[in-house]
Amino acid sequence: MSELKKNNPGPDYAHLLAEVKERVRSAQYAALKAVNTELVGLYWDIGRMIVERQRDAEHGTAIAEQLSNDLRTEFPGISGFSRRNVFYMREFYLLYRDDKRVQPLVAQIGWTHNLVIFQRCKDPLEREFYIRMTRKFGWSKNVLIHQIDNQSYEKSLLGQTNFDQALTPELRAQAKLAVKDEYTFDFLELGEEHGERELEQALIARIEGFLRAMGGMFAFMGSQYRLEVDGEEFFIDLLLFHRRLRCLVAVELKIGKFRPEFVGKMQFYLTALDRQVRQEDENSSIGIILCKEKSRTIVEYALHDARKPIGVATYEITKTLPKELKGQLPQPEEIAALLEGIEE
Repeated sequence: MSELKKNNPGPDYAHLLAEVKERVRSAQYAALKAVNTELVGLYWDIGRMIVERQRDAEHGTAIAEQLSNDLRTEFPGISGFSRRNVFYMREFYLLYRDDKRVQPLVAQIGWTHNLVIFQRCKDPLEREFYIRMTRKFGWSKNVLIHQIDNQSYEKSLLGQTNFDQALTPELRAQAKLAVKDEYTFDFLELGEEHGERELEQALIARIEGFLRAMGGMFAFMGSQYRLEVDGEEFFIDLLLFHRRLRCLVAVELKIGKFRPEFVGKMQFYLTALDRQVRQEDENSSIGIILCKEKSRTIVEYALHDARKPIGVATYEITKTLPKELKGQLPQPEEIAALLEGIEE
């Protein structure tokens, strides 16, 4: 009996273990951030010193090559001093040295993330978008590449939502950038002709790809999520949880065109979720209506007086040629203001 008591940590142990594990993860993340900040700071300084001592681009390339050889000889156990990487340090410094908005942010994401962004993104605001989103939502390198490939910058800025009137100022900017105008489900093995249930089952079968396509910060809560109101049953196609926004996200799948009545149904679901499912420390639930097609004007009218936060997006199941989105984007100053609204 005494041996049993000795090996039994008690009823509160599970809670203690959860708290300790969370504290360890927090310490690991803090250490990783500190190491990353030092590493990016080191690469920034090396790039700066190369630029300060070079007379022209050709001379700078020669310096990078020689410096790479000498550093690898001097520090044989330290990776990161390849000729290519030292050259990237120089380019990295040149790219951001005059960008006072972005310069403080680059050390807050990984060096490999920085490489992906400055190699693939030519527009300064586009680079800032991906830096801020990577920092905010903790995107992995693969998720970041996926977001760039699928034009998340354009699709997020063009998103149709009523978040300005339905969400608090603290949540508006990050919610707008978490819900895109179009999603690409190129990982699905579906033909162009498919039913809503077929689409739902295919997304659940490839849930990891689906959550990555949605932005990488969603957790799956269930499909055909059951709600009961006044003795009647109702079912939400997909229920997710956004970890940073700390809110439930109801997703309704529609294989045809957007219709205004979809908004009323979604408002009903969100009211039920907020009253029956939402926890006290969570924010108001958000709805995403995913359609095959939509008229931007009809969506605008339908969302105008909606009280619950709802976004309407389209989806593609195959990769298509990039749409001509650049001309439809907000003005640069509007984009800059939106990006500034992404809080830590």
